[in-house]
Amino acid sequence: FLVFVFYLVIIYSDYTGYPFPTAPPVDPFAKIRVDDCGKTKGCFRYGKPGCNAETCDYFLSYRRIGADVEFELSADTDGWVAVGFSSDKKMGGDDVMACVHDDNGRVRIQHFYNVGQWAKEIQRNPARDEEGVFENNRVTCRFKRPVYVPREETIVDLHLSWYYLFAWGPAIQGSITRHDIDSPPVSERVVSIYKYEDIFMPSAAYQTFSSPFCLLLIVALTFYLLMGTP
Repeated sequence: FLVFVFYLVIIYSDYTGYPFPTAPPVDPFAKIRVDDCGKTKGCFRYGKPGCNAETCDYFLSYRRIGADVEFELSADTDGWVAVGFSSDKKMGGDDVMACVHDDNGRVRIQHFYNVGQWAKEIQRNPARDEEGVFENNRVTCRFKRPVYVPREETIVDLHLSWYYLFAWGPAIQGSITRHDIDSPPVSERVVSIYKYEDIFMPSAAYQTFSSPFCLLLIVALTFYLLMGTP
């Protein structure tokens, strides 16, 4: 009898337009939290002093999650933003992860390998759990990649320490072009995913008066003006 009733319910549902379960809505991109920087994740900020993930020229964070490292990238660009893992501070022979804004408005995570000054896309992409957004003329993304990988020239093991290369720039029809500035910022020293720091690097516009030489020059000029000429 119960089976018969259940069968009638199914038939009735088909004829009365009984709503079927629908897929849950896709969650919007969760904003990058900067108050966790130096605590539960490491961060690099490049731009104006005090900037955050939405106002820095370039922003990157990393944190370990199980056997993965989660990266968050954001830059003031309508094209692409990337991080490279290098054995030195120069471009060439580097494992690169880039978030690219294409002509359809999507942000895709791509894997590249720097051959000299040229970035070659690699089909083997270690990224997973990818998400990205283009808003307010910024490309922002989040993805994970394994800490350990089989020995592979184009994919580094993240349990080792590397210099981080930071770059961003325009894209044409979803393909990356030359980065925005001639000398993109580089981490001062090798980065360990097991150490969380919050590192700020002033952009060129804010470096003029921050170097020791410029400060000494300002002091000398001020002293000269106060003392007057003989």
